[in-house]
Amino acid sequence: MDVRQLSFRLLQVYIRVVQLGSISAAARALHLTQPTVSLQLKKLSEVLNEPLLHSHAGSLQPTAAGQALYQAACDVLSRFDDLAGEISELHAGRRGSLSIAVVNTAQYLMPRILAPFYRRFPQIEVTLHIGNRAHILSRFEQQQDDIYLFSHPPGGEHVLATPIVKNPLQLIAPSEHWAVGQRQLDFTRLKQERFLLREPGSATRMMFEAWLSSQGIQLSHSMQIESNEAIRLSVAAGLGLSVISGHTLLEGREKLAVLDVAGFPLNSHWYLVRNADKRLSYAAQSLTQFIAAHLPECIEPDWLLDKLKV
Repeated sequence: MDVRQLSFRLLQVYIRVVQLGSISAAARALHLTQPTVSLQLKKLSEVLNEPLLHSHAGSLQPTAAGQALYQAACDVLSRFDDLAGEISELHAGRRGSLSIAVVNTAQYLMPRILAPFYRRFPQIEVTLHIGNRAHILSRFEQQQDDIYLFSHPPGGEHVLATPIVKNPLQLIAPSEHWAVGQRQLDFTRLKQERFLLREPGSATRMMFEAWLSSQGIQLSHSMQIESNEAIRLSVAAGLGLSVISGHTLLEGREKLAVLDVAGFPLNSHWYLVRNADKRLSYAAQSLTQFIAAHLPECIEPDWLLDKLKV
């Protein structure tokens, strides 16, 4: 491979094609024509002497060689982004950009951290992406962001996951439910109730189903709802019971009750996650250092861990 034939523009085009899975979508995003993008992909493939992309389920996916190029291209461009930011800092103080991706439930937590972070680092531009676990896992696998927030982090040697905040999973019911006020209720008395569950793959659902399995309990009735807000409203309306993150209850105004059931709340945590193979940008380092030093100023004491090491 002759690296002299590579250019930043070629790498930028290739990264966008991999991320969007389409030549036409990449062309629109980069304000180029489709033939131009196709020619640049062909040139890259010739330089590496390897096929870089293949079609799968209507989307372009990288081959093994293509994935290696994608990771190297991301690292190269990230390093030069850092260089530009550091040079800018010499002239105008701290600057930079930071991309964060969080699962849906974490949208109730991350803004409480970002608001004081913004006040301390007003010149750092932050982009916050929110989605279900499958979507954020996909972003993580493609290294599209600097930092991620999961309650059930992905596995693998390339994953660095640090617990930062407690995330208790509470069992909730309508305020007039018969179980409200009872102490250490046995869950078997509730298994005939309808339970409102998040979509398959949701960390909350996975933890609840794992707990049910460990207790040898099978629910009699369940209903899938793919939104914490809709679950809160549905429980308040009497549609059923649910297990939900305690953080989501802070934001709701519905008339709900947290049931005192043996084994609950289920202990969970929010994890700050990043790819160990990707260099952490200056702005991302600022955020992790801020969390390590100032999290008690952002979050109520009950949610904090005894020890935090970010």
